[in-house]
Amino acid sequence: MWFPTLIALAFAAGLHFWWRAKFRRAQAAARAELTRSAAREQAVGVETQTRQNALFDSMIEGVLVLDESGRVLFANQAFAEIFATSGILRGKTLLEAVRLNEVMEILARTRSEGRVIDHEARLSGEPERWLQINAAALTDAQRRKFGTIMVFHDLTRLKQLERQREEFVANVSHELRTPLSLIKGYVETLLDGAQNNPEVASRFLKIIERNTQRLDFLIQDLLTISALESGRMQLNLSPVNLFSLAEKVLGDLSPNAEAKQVSLVNELPELTVNGDFNRLDQVLANLVDNAIKYGRANGRVVVGGKKLDDGRLEICVRDDGPGIPAESLDRVFERFYRVDKARSRDQGGTGLGLAIVKHIVQAHGGEVRAASEPGQGATFYFTLPPG
Repeated sequence: MWFPTLIALAFAAGLHFWWRAKFRRAQAAARAELTRSAAREQAVGVETQTRQNALFDSMIEGVLVLDESGRVLFANQAFAEIFATSGILRGKTLLEAVRLNEVMEILARTRSEGRVIDHEARLSGEPERWLQINAAALTDAQRRKFGTIMVFHDLTRLKQLERQREEFVANVSHELRTPLSLIKGYVETLLDGAQNNPEVASRFLKIIERNTQRLDFLIQDLLTISALESGRMQLNLSPVNLFSLAEKVLGDLSPNAEAKQVSLVNELPELTVNGDFNRLDQVLANLVDNAIKYGRANGRVVVGGKKLDDGRLEICVRDDGPGIPAESLDRVFERFYRVDKARSRDQGGTGLGLAIVKHIVQAHGGEVRAASEPGQGATFYFTLPPG
């Protein structure tokens, strides 16, 4: 009688233990799946974060993300380069990260206004640097603020180009105004009666002619440098014998040299380059003409050259005049830059000759430079690829 009951109890106990074991296995399986799921989510999160960081680091703009207390959550590579920061920025305050009070003011404005757009800031120190700063408050789905994002764009190059444009317009206006004023003045004087004096009229007309030529030279130089800088000027390349070219240039400028009793010497060896004959003629003519103008009277101007170890050709024009101050050597190839403004205008130059030289040489794939010692003359060098 008890046997069936014992069998039933044993079966029930076995079933209970079987269900407990199955439940434990299910729990273990669930825990394992949760662990795997969390690991997958973590891996996806890490991969997403890695991709996000890579995206921010590929930007040329500096990106800075701050938490609600104003401490750094993230800064990309461009930000570190703009502000020359090193080490870990995460957790630092904004002032510790940038050391610029103006940025702190932008953060305060962003917190109160929600965003700041196109703010321009000048960084202290040399060389001069400018930044455009945009900032916005970060909010969640309920519009609650939880941080700030700031984006920094380097405006330095644009500011430099803007300044160059302004200087260019001012210089062109000045260079045009001077001869035009002279022409206008002498024409008015002639019309007022000076034309009736043949001697005075002849002298005034020569001055007018000289200044109209100066205007023509300036306009031609402006057109030339505009074409060179925009890339519109095409070079007509062919083999050019540099010794023969130098002989032609020195012959063309011999009257100028004779007027100052300057001897012209061609020391160029027989070198051939693949270049534009007319443009290279312009380069040498500008350099030799400058050497005659700014060298000493009864002096000497030498054209020389050699083949460099890397196969390039280096040509130089050397004078024995007063030389160029060290602080001007890096600027003499700038448009309208003059070492001695008064003397340059007396000589009748447009201020564009060396800038044209630089652009023509660069168009040929070469480089230009100047060297000088005070009182020892100046030497202008330019390189050209081999012919």
